[in-house]
Amino acid sequence: MFDHVGLKVQDLARSMAFYKAALAALGHEIASSGDDYAGFGPKGEPALWLHATAAGAGRGAHVALRAPNRAAVQRFHAAGLACGGRDNGAPGLRPDYSANYYAAFLLDPDGHNIEAVCFNE
Repeated sequence: MFDHVGLKVQDLARSMAFYKAALAALGHEIASSGDDYAGFGPKGEPALWLHATAAGAGRGAHVALRAPNRAAVQRFHAAGLACGGRDNGAPGLRPDYSANYYAAFLLDPDGHNIEAVCFNE
């Protein structure tokens, strides 16, 4: 649906550690980086960009990432918590969204709501 998303972060190294751990469960890696930015996605295809900013991070963004299966959603949540994320919704079905909507939500180090979701059983 989207080509890329950019998030402003206060501490690039801390955010890179969080995203590296959480997104590995979904098959993503650091695909590009520099002194004040990092791009994550499939190898060679960055789509989620982190931008360091001295002005402070933007709060409240929500990014939902497709997961291949429920186990990947669970790994995303566990790895994100272990690397400084905060729980914003444990892995589980969200029948109010749809019958097979299985997701987990984390708040990243800057307060962005990051979701992993799959639609298969």
